[in-house]
Amino acid sequence: MSRLQLLKQLEDYIPFNQQEEADKQVMIDLLNTSKDIFLRTNLLAHFSASAWVLNQEHTHVLMAYHNIYQSYAWLGGHADGEEDLLSVAIREVKEESGISQVKPITTNIFSLETIVVEGHEKKGKYVPSHLHLNITYLLEADDKQSLHIKQDENSAVAWFTQQQVLEVVNEPWMIDRVYQKLFMKQERI
Repeated sequence: MSRLQLLKQLEDYIPFNQQEEADKQVMIDLLNTSKDIFLRTNLLAHFSASAWVLNQEHTHVLMAYHNIYQSYAWLGGHADGEEDLLSVAIREVKEESGISQVKPITTNIFSLETIVVEGHEKKGKYVPSHLHLNITYLLEADDKQSLHIKQDENSAVAWFTQQQVLEVVNEPWMIDRVYQKLFMKQERI
């Protein structure tokens, strides 16, 4: 997928709520005006891709305990120059969880989020606060696959029910504005 294809997908995307409507406009504006929007060198904002990974029965979601945020979170990461964000999401799921087989339930965008990333240390270097222009994709994997951590990013990986997610995530904004929304959207598939 190219920048132009992503732009078309964003333009065609029907927002779920006011938050997504606003986030969609921010993403389109920055995609049209920022050459380096797929690179971390853009210290203000850059694209990232996340995956809402369901098991085959769609009763559990795959999450990892994120070392920086000290909370369970969905899987995903930076585009790092790649414009095919679905490929980024799939690659990140494999790298962060150890599963070898994961497939899109749909290749369409599942959700949009503009996420504030607070300044933090990573690999001994300060990363200033910035925005992740996050595209979420809906994926599916067999929950019998073996899982393993990615030591430099997470310290646990597990499958959770909706109720368990609400108990293990300790970032209120992510629960209220992201995960609750994803569960509501999941019910529509």
